[in-house]
Amino acid sequence: MNNQPSTPSSTAAPTSPRKQSETGIMSDFWINSWIKWVILGMAVIIIGYCLPRDTASNYNYEEGRPWNYSLLTAPFDFAVRPDSATVRAAKDSINRIFEPIYERDASADKLLISEVSRRIEESPDVNLSPGERNRLLNAIRRVTEGGIVSPETYADIKAGRLKTVRMIHNNTTVSIPTTNYLSARAAYSRLDSILSDTRYRDAIAAVHLPELLHPNVVLDTVANTRMLEERYRVATASSKVYVKGERIIDRGEVVDGEKILALKSFEAEIAERGTADETSSFIPAFGRILYLLLLFGSLYAFLFIYRRDYFNNPRTIAFLMIIITGFILFGLLMAATFPSGIYLVPFTMVAIISLVFLDSRTAFFSYNVAILGAAIVATFPLEFIFLQWVAGVMAVNSIRELSKRSELIRTALLVFGAYSVSFVAMEIIQSGSLAHLSVRMFGYFAINAVFISFAYILVFVLEKIFGFTSRVTLVELSDINHPLLKELSEECPGTFQHSMALSNLATAAANRIGAKVQLVRAGALYHDIGKLSNPAFFTENQHGVNPHDALDPMQSAKIVIGHVTEGLKRAEKAKLPMVLRDFITQHHGAGTARYFYTTYCNSHPDEIVDPAPFTYPGPNPTSREASILMMADAVEAASRSLSDHSREAIATLVNRIIDTQINEGLHNDSPISFRDIRDIKDTFISRLATMFHGRIPYPEHKKSGTQPPASSPATGQPNDQKQS
Repeated sequence: MNNQPSTPSSTAAPTSPRKQSETGIMSDFWINSWIKWVILGMAVIIIGYCLPRDTASNYNYEEGRPWNYSLLTAPFDFAVRPDSATVRAAKDSINRIFEPIYERDASADKLLISEVSRRIEESPDVNLSPGERNRLLNAIRRVTEGGIVSPETYADIKAGRLKTVRMIHNNTTVSIPTTNYLSARAAYSRLDSILSDTRYRDAIAAVHLPELLHPNVVLDTVANTRMLEERYRVATASSKVYVKGERIIDRGEVVDGEKILALKSFEAEIAERGTADETSSFIPAFGRILYLLLLFGSLYAFLFIYRRDYFNNPRTIAFLMIIITGFILFGLLMAATFPSGIYLVPFTMVAIISLVFLDSRTAFFSYNVAILGAAIVATFPLEFIFLQWVAGVMAVNSIRELSKRSELIRTALLVFGAYSVSFVAMEIIQSGSLAHLSVRMFGYFAINAVFISFAYILVFVLEKIFGFTSRVTLVELSDINHPLLKELSEECPGTFQHSMALSNLATAAANRIGAKVQLVRAGALYHDIGKLSNPAFFTENQHGVNPHDALDPMQSAKIVIGHVTEGLKRAEKAKLPMVLRDFITQHHGAGTARYFYTTYCNSHPDEIVDPAPFTYPGPNPTSREASILMMADAVEAASRSLSDHSREAIATLVNRIIDTQINEGLHNDSPISFRDIRDIKDTFISRLATMFHGRIPYPEHKKSGTQPPASSPATGQPNDQKQS
């Protein structure tokens, strides 16, 4: 033990980086935690703000459906008000037959004649005798006495829309025909036709008569409005008045048109009376906020307990909260726009999209959160939740891997069927018959199904926004005509064949343990693209010449290990998703290039060999899929060197390679279980035994004088024999 005191500087030097690293980790932890809770708070605030604020009634009902509450009686006297359609129809009917009220402006005629006389006296251009002047004035008087109206009124008269008008005389309205009414222009034309002498026309022009012709029969707006309002009031008067304590509706009664009017009038009366004070309006709002907090809190708890990787990723949290919040808000909008419009919202898309990017359990839990959040505004919450739950179960179970458009169409049809059947079931339970079955609801379900078929577009948009990789993209990348895979098949045919064989082996294991099959398939195809930089330095691409024979084992190891970094560069250049780049860096993990390491150790027996130059950069696999690929890569490559392809020899090889990886701790960062490893081993053994199955030997033809049957051009074997 060293008893000498150490200086502060010598003590701080080795611990400072560790403290800085720990500080950075804790800082990231707190930042991620704050982001998650801020996202939750924003979702609750936005939804809570958009929820309806009308607290006049807590009753949800729909015409043609039974009343689900207890007996409702009138707490005060109120009149039943007609609905807006009835009021509008009544007003339209009154407007069609209503005779507008006009008034005659007698002073306008006197002022007109007086002004014309004055201008005739003062104008030097008028050359008329006194008798002719009187004739002109009498003609003007006769034309205007018939009535001058505005151009708009005259247009209605000519079109036949205004055959009579009313005028008030001695407090009595009198109906008067409009046949004699003229506009100012028509009156001027009438005078022009009556007084054809040029001298009269010159006199009319000299006094500027068109400027003086103004309407003397005008609309009496005050009386007109008063009479219209009176008729509206009579036509829309209440047909029924409920007195305090009178029965409105009881449980089980069908809500028909009359009951709808009574209930809406009751709610309107409550709103006008302002019975909800500040306290009573605050309590429902607080309850809804608490409801949303518990709802989203349950989602966070589920992710924390069962999917910690999702919970620790703010991007995943944001993705889930955005799609859930978005569909809830869409549901609120549709519920406020159409009767039962909430059924138009394709809530099952929440489950479908979550399933495409995440997993089925998370998808279904998120879907349940969405429908429970939207159920607040549903007319019949229990029915809504049941229908959506059945549809969600159908959607989640009908889509395994969204790789074809036909899967969405099939899911849309199945969801439509689930909605329809469950709706019929609820109708029978509630009313005991199908007499009140709403055909409109089936139309809503059909539109909902059509929306589901467009989930492809939303998947594409969310994939670009959040940087996820969907199964659709993985299927596209698994196409061997992809430029990178095509180059691999041409430049490194051996590596390409190894990747294809590895893809089949790894996907079989992934399917066995329930891992992401399409992800493993794509990862296997691209994991060795780094070998494109030096194809000849890898055994599967060599043709009798091994360039490693001329190199030092350390140099050879550097080239072989370099295919990982080279592969990462090519993946970045080709813009491959991050999940596929992880396979490139993790398929060897932090393992050792054992062949070159052992060779170097054997050639330097007296030297302590540093394994670092022979170690891959890593990291080790962090997912079950990456672990599968690491195991399959080592097993498939090693199986090619076996001389004995018996099942026992293959089993020994598989167990030795995988157990070595486990003992070296290469899978310690992966969530893979011992049961998964056991199933993976069994799958590898079965598949490799099938790949290296033996063939029966064919006997030689020894009898002379006869010819053997023709061989098959494809196999080189007799046509009457089958390959084993």
